[in-house]
Amino acid sequence: MEILPGIAAVAENYDGFVLDLWGVVHDGRAPYPGVADALAQLKRRGKRVVFLTNAPRRAWFVRGMLDRMGLDPALYDGIMSSGEVSWRMLKERTHPWFAKLGEACVHIGPDRDLSVVEDGAAEIVERIGDADFLLNTGPDPQRGPKDVAPYVPMLEACRARDLLMLCVNPDREVMVAGERLICAGALSDVYLKLGGSVMEIGKPDPAIYDPVLDMLGNPPRSRTLAIGDSPHTDLAGAQAAGMDALWALTGLAGNTFGSDPDPALLRDVAAVEGVRPIAAVRGLRW
Repeated sequence: MEILPGIAAVAENYDGFVLDLWGVVHDGRAPYPGVADALAQLKRRGKRVVFLTNAPRRAWFVRGMLDRMGLDPALYDGIMSSGEVSWRMLKERTHPWFAKLGEACVHIGPDRDLSVVEDGAAEIVERIGDADFLLNTGPDPQRGPKDVAPYVPMLEACRARDLLMLCVNPDREVMVAGERLICAGALSDVYLKLGGSVMEIGKPDPAIYDPVLDMLGNPPRSRTLAIGDSPHTDLAGAQAAGMDALWALTGLAGNTFGSDPDPALLRDVAAVEGVRPIAAVRGLRW
């Protein structure tokens, strides 16, 4: 697999860019070196850029995080998150799976994720016995972000009541400031093994790309490039949505393969994952 030093070599082949956030644009604390310049180069060439993230928070919350990191809003055209899509689907209740949910849910995750149920989208309750479904946004401060084991008793109790799980972040893990942490998808895997029913919202489901393309001005999918660090979500999702993908060797990929990966190894891993990125790139830089 070809490894590019930056995105300059492929930028002119595309009109729209769909960029993952955690692991591509930033490390959970700050943007990676060269990111702001790469985005500025795209904007100078008239390209449109939308961030697509599996973050279990609404887009306005994610925008605030980027503002605090110092990323200029003029460098991108929009944000879509799995939390935003989940909130919309909870509010509308037109999707068959969401239509059968009750209003009350028990929550696994930190309080900062509660924008996903704001404005009456759902009601958080404390007791599992009072809940109609399980809202999973990822690890919480009490049980920690390193291991699924502390969550098993609660998941077993929810499964005993046949609660449906809404998983608002299909990622299994993420790199935050160089540390590998579990995400909501890891808890989803446990619930599935217990025989529970789960709805995951976010990449790699191709449906989440529809509102992103709207924000990009609906360019042809053949002229739209997705950049992500995870084959399981970013690359697979782009492929399912009919667009090209570039594999960023930062975030999870950087932690897995190191700073100087073997191109043949990358090719083999992509084949096992069933994805076909056009190339890999050392980072989101020009």
